[in-house]
Amino acid sequence: MRLTSTLLAAAGTAAMFAAVPLARADAFLDQAKATVAAATGRADKWDGPTAGPKAVAGKTVVYIAADLRNGGIQGVANGFQEAAKVIGWDARVIDGQGSVSGIDSAFGQAVALKPAGIVIGGFDILQNAAKIEDAAKAGIKVVAWHGAPKPGPVDGTAVLFNVTTDSAKVAEVAAMYAIAQSDGKAGVVVFTDSAYAIALSKARAMEDVVRKCAGCTVLSFEDSPLADASGRMPQLTTSLLQRFGDKWTYSLAINDLYFDFMGASLISAGKDPAGAPYNISAGDGSESAYERVRTGQFQAATVPEPLTLQGWQLVDELNRAFAGDKQSGYFAPVHLVTKANIEFDGGPKNVFDPDSGYRDAYRKIWGK
Repeated sequence: MRLTSTLLAAAGTAAMFAAVPLARADAFLDQAKATVAAATGRADKWDGPTAGPKAVAGKTVVYIAADLRNGGIQGVANGFQEAAKVIGWDARVIDGQGSVSGIDSAFGQAVALKPAGIVIGGFDILQNAAKIEDAAKAGIKVVAWHGAPKPGPVDGTAVLFNVTTDSAKVAEVAAMYAIAQSDGKAGVVVFTDSAYAIALSKARAMEDVVRKCAGCTVLSFEDSPLADASGRMPQLTTSLLQRFGDKWTYSLAINDLYFDFMGASLISAGKDPAGAPYNISAGDGSESAYERVRTGQFQAATVPEPLTLQGWQLVDELNRAFAGDKQSGYFAPVHLVTKANIEFDGGPKNVFDPDSGYRDAYRKIWGK
């Protein structure tokens, strides 16, 4: 009798402790679903600056692109040129072509033009701090896009403002989508490029979120250069399929570019274009990504940056610097695009360009 009581007590205790992770798992899954619901809402209200200095006329500005093959970098360049034309500036774009030497050369070309302002377009600020400091000493105002993981001034550098969404929140939304869609059972491969601080930070954040999900697994953390995605991704995809098979149900990548080159390998392996592995990008919302999401072909979601808007913001941040005003402090909220909301958040344009009235807001600030 005593033995029976002991066994029953032990069983009850085991059941009690077994219930704790389950309750936590359910709560975390509910949190994931709530996060996804909030991130997929319509982005139709301007929450950015409504006041600032009028346009400072007659400026030459240069956007130094890390690699114009990257859809995010190209999209911001387009927005920057569009806004510069409105404000009345001469805007140049120089392509670093995805290499350290190319970026060094592009930076040298930019400084030689003696511009009033330079934009760091998608490459690491800290790794280029000395060149940036020299530019600032020459009287050039420097702002950045995706030069660091967080928006705002970059401590210890001459960069006045880094334009980006909050990469930690971007990572959270992307990872939460995988958790919510899998009902807390995702088998995840994470793709990143450690050459970029923001990319590595975002990837580690996604990994951390997935590890908080009791029923999810991080199968692999893949560090693969974006600049060589076309050459590396087909074989890497095949290798991952051989290693993990059907356990690989979700991909989380720091950029859509990885998924540009996975399709052929997935087809060869007999994978359903609308099935697993479901590919999710935590940036930047390229045209090809939008097309894949819309058609259900090897990409389930993207967390896009409002690239054109951010190009306009870069012009505004430079204008504030030229006028001697403080920076705006603005960063766009995180947004998630899936097949369910793509028609009102990109439509046939294949780009996330919020209908929030930001162009009119900036025109009003600048007196244009």
